[in-house]
Amino acid sequence: MHIPAPIDTEAESLPSEVNGANPIAFTESLPVCFGGAADIPNISLKGVGKPVFDARQAAILADMYAGHHLQPEVQDGLELRQEVGRVMEEMKEASRDAITPKGFELEARRLGRLLRDQYRIGFIDVGGWDTHVNEGAAQGALANNVDSLGKGLAALAQELGGEWRNTVVAVVSEFGRTFRENGNKGTDHGHGSAYWILGGSIAGGRIAGEQTRLERATLFQDRDYPVLNEYRSVLGGLFASLWGLSAEQIQRIFPGSTPVDLKIV
Repeated sequence: MHIPAPIDTEAESLPSEVNGANPIAFTESLPVCFGGAADIPNISLKGVGKPVFDARQAAILADMYAGHHLQPEVQDGLELRQEVGRVMEEMKEASRDAITPKGFELEARRLGRLLRDQYRIGFIDVGGWDTHVNEGAAQGALANNVDSLGKGLAALAQELGGEWRNTVVAVVSEFGRTFRENGNKGTDHGHGSAYWILGGSIAGGRIAGEQTRLERATLFQDRDYPVLNEYRSVLGGLFASLWGLSAEQIQRIFPGSTPVDLKIV
């Protein structure tokens, strides 16, 4: 999540560019959190590089929708893919014979380049975290995923360069994990989890928020980490600090939540 200019959430209809903040989702489909009145593009970075449509095919598609009410959206989509493909090709040429990163690290480098030069708010999702079986400890599926995530975040910071100091990244798990191992040497759907907040101007290097001693008496239902810091409250407080949003505006984003300022920024 790249820090944009303040957003006026009171506007009846928000364009895709709000006060100079261009949002984009680097996913196969638009995430729920980007739903709303704003027209936000999405494009997957997993296989982008070569354009899906060549110039001839793009021209045919454009002609098919000429005069149609979807013509602007189709044209925007074609131009977006062409632009992103151009940036990816430049990155490929610049790397020459260097070792090519894979997976999330590769996506993170692509994300960083686009955020640095063109977009201000970005969303990306990372799958493969269902460790119900053979999760492992210092080595294993979970450790490999965390290693890949760490390398990707480091690559993102490197690609952003000086813009890293103007960037906030929030890593939020879809759900928590159980404290107790199941019969398949993994962990199932739990409750409590941890959120990572990173950035060049973050007051980090610490564990923020409410904490409790981890022991059997503090486990939720004798199996899960308890939920101590509700993610909407954490993100609501962060958004208020970043963009100066009022309590009313935060309620429009996270209804029923109480924002908590953890002095992260």
